[in-house]
Amino acid sequence: MIIIPAVDIKNGRCVRLFQGQMDTETVFSDDPAAMAKRWEKEGAEIIHVIDLDGAFSKSPQNLHSIKKIIESIKVPVQVGGGIRNIETIKLFLDLGVTRVIIGTEAVKNPQLVKDACRLFPEQIIVGIDARNGLVAIEGWAQTTKMAAVDLAKKFEDCGVAAINFTDIQRDGMQTGPNIIETRHLAEAVSIPVIASGGVSTIEDIINLIPLKQVGVVGVITGRALYSGTLSLRKAIEVSKKHHQNLS
Repeated sequence: MIIIPAVDIKNGRCVRLFQGQMDTETVFSDDPAAMAKRWEKEGAEIIHVIDLDGAFSKSPQNLHSIKKIIESIKVPVQVGGGIRNIETIKLFLDLGVTRVIIGTEAVKNPQLVKDACRLFPEQIIVGIDARNGLVAIEGWAQTTKMAAVDLAKKFEDCGVAAINFTDIQRDGMQTGPNIIETRHLAEAVSIPVIASGGVSTIEDIINLIPLKQVGVVGVITGRALYSGTLSLRKAIEVSKKHHQNLS
């Protein structure tokens, strides 16, 4: 299971939010690229970057910072936040982003996901963010009546590279991931799932590892790394050790 550090950008700075609320930010660095470099040095195989301003403004707002991250590191970068059309997807891929995350538009315009998967094979991730099992959109500001599992099933056969599944109520709260809902989603589809939200300690990583058997291929973690309750090196080590034991 891949451990994926998150670099969330707001006003050009690396921040973390509580449950996605824009007025709850904690600034961890004025230099997102330096943070990405640090995680790469500690063994990260991929960096998860979210343009928080873009998510609310519906178009990319931190391109300069994202470009700097890509230029500063060698590992792949996946980007989300404000991606609403093919032009924006192409813009990011041309910039050097490896995979692009479509969130709100996956609900509002599922055809965009299908078209993007056809145009950019293996480069499209669907971001499904849920509150009490229901999908939230527009930077998590609105909760829909659609179940996360039902949305995931819509993209079963169109070539989505992965689903990023975030439990909003746990995001940034360091209360442990939602194992039950993550398992439920992963078992419902054949698309690889990346878990997110609530990871706080090495025990949380250990608890997620068995979900590899149902298709959970990675876990995104942010605040725990920045606050020091989780060591990226240790998390990667534990994950790899478990994989070797299974082999």
